[in-house]
Amino acid sequence: MNICFDVPHLYYLPQYLPVWRELLCRGHGALFVFYRDPDMEGVLEKVIASENLPANWISSPEEAASFYLHQKPDWVIFGNGFSQLPRIAGQLQSALLYHGIGVKACYFDKELMEMSVRFVEGAYRYQKLSKLYPDKAIKDVGFAKLDPLFSQETHGKMALDLQAKGLDPSKPTILYAPTFYPSSIELMADDWPRTFHEYNLIVKPHFFTWSKKKYQGQREKIERWGRYENTYVATPEEYSLVPFMARADILISEASSAFFEFAALDKPIVWCDFLKLRLGYRGIFKFRFTQRMDGDIAPYRDIGIHADSYKTLKQAVDSQIERPDQFRENRIRYTQELIGTTDGKVSARIVDYLSTVPMDKNTQSTDGIEA
Repeated sequence: MNICFDVPHLYYLPQYLPVWRELLCRGHGALFVFYRDPDMEGVLEKVIASENLPANWISSPEEAASFYLHQKPDWVIFGNGFSQLPRIAGQLQSALLYHGIGVKACYFDKELMEMSVRFVEGAYRYQKLSKLYPDKAIKDVGFAKLDPLFSQETHGKMALDLQAKGLDPSKPTILYAPTFYPSSIELMADDWPRTFHEYNLIVKPHFFTWSKKKYQGQREKIERWGRYENTYVATPEEYSLVPFMARADILISEASSAFFEFAALDKPIVWCDFLKLRLGYRGIFKFRFTQRMDGDIAPYRDIGIHADSYKTLKQAVDSQIERPDQFRENRIRYTQELIGTTDGKVSARIVDYLSTVPMDKNTQSTDGIEA
């Protein structure tokens, strides 16, 4: 087989890479199709080189569709909806491998069900989608991104080397993975690594924190934290949370799908409820903030402990390090619901399906894919 992975955003890669490696192990070919982006291109080039990815560059979905029609791969794998899908439908086989956990309502949109097959995470998602779209091809496989964390062969290799990053392996490790907006970054103390001196602190910012001019203040604050010896700040090229999750003992973030990935490892989280809001989202304009925040994550608020202010954060972290099992039952329940099977073999099931589904005579591949 020859497979194309559609990569409009860097954060799709962690979901794709385990499948790509499984394809390589079985002797199949693959190509990653990256979209040019002035804010990200330098970082993308470094990632492509470090991962040794076979890559092709395009500039738009229209150009991507033309490229796929010319190359005629056996499958094109997408991480989200594709605006040009009608152009390739009936001529190429397409698969949806959704890029994230998908707690938002848009996870169930009809647009995401128009591909040849949709891979989903767990019986709950499979049953709900099957009821909504009984005539669509849906396969319950699990969440591919986490395969390296549940495979005995790769878990140790994936985990971050604390000593190599200047951290102390004898200390418990905090992973702080804030989003760009609305964020808790601005409300954290400039010297919070000092307050948390008995911990290693890994700060994994969102890419927009690094790339967008409006977040200069966040960058300056993070750079101050990085001067403390117990703190490591991830670079933009360190795009995947997987190595950090493998090593960390606890995760701090705001409302984020990263909570569910980390909880699948049966590790505790701290949910920050304190956020820095712009003037246009405060007071009488607070309704704008409510509209922006997706309420679909609200039913999962009991996945871990909450900190309503920076002042209560230390107590929340300490309590979960001392009692890591406090929210275990909830973590297990939400993992079953949102992640599905965690056996490290999700990618194998995906490749099994791609390999065994008969090809239509109009979608036969060429002998190879040109990069």
